[in-house]
Amino acid sequence: MQLSKLLKLTASSIASLAAIAALPAIAQQTGDTVPLPIKLPRPVFAGTASNLPPEVLAKIEKPTGKARPIPLVPKGTVNLALHKKVTSSAPAVAGPLDKIVDGNKEATEESVVELKTKLQWVQIDLGAVSSIFYVAVWHYHSEPVVFHSVVVQLSDDPLFIDGVTTIFNNDQENTAGFGIGKDREYFESSEGKLINANGVKARYVRLYSKGSTYRDPLNRYTEVEVFGLSTK
Repeated sequence: MQLSKLLKLTASSIASLAAIAALPAIAQQTGDTVPLPIKLPRPVFAGTASNLPPEVLAKIEKPTGKARPIPLVPKGTVNLALHKKVTSSAPAVAGPLDKIVDGNKEATEESVVELKTKLQWVQIDLGAVSSIFYVAVWHYHSEPVVFHSVVVQLSDDPLFIDGVTTIFNNDQENTAGFGIGKDREYFESSEGKLINANGVKARYVRLYSKGSTYRDPLNRYTEVEVFGLSTK
């Protein structure tokens, strides 16, 4: 291809090529891909919080104000986390843990699970080793808050000692002990945080957090979705 033609590639074209390159080899070979089957809850606010100090705001990933591009995934990809078993580092303060995977991610008090303060985690057992392409998490999107020390890991080991893959880490103080995260903190929204898992094979998904900029220091989860293909 001539250089002049290469230069005419749009940003969206480049993004599409990158998305295709990240797909599993079998999907690249067959071209059998579909848009990620994610359904977003209704937004309940616009803009971001303005009550945070400027030095804090400068470190937070800013919303683009545009709809998030929908990535491609292999045909047959589903939310493997729906109605699966959820455990946690400490008993929930409010709401049963199964609300985290019940499919309800609307911004209502009834849909939110509250965990104790300090560093806590929730863990989802997918029931079988699966190829995981994306993890989507909604902590609490009734207000534009920022959750701290968010780490998402995948493993075949329920104790997360062996074979652990970290797919997201914005832990700026190494609170969880996995090293300083390279990802940025972000404002919660109805889009949730969509994390690329690059087809990692795992059975368990563990998500850490340590409070937020909300009015109390509790940890909150509204929904977690894990998109992939079961290898069972």
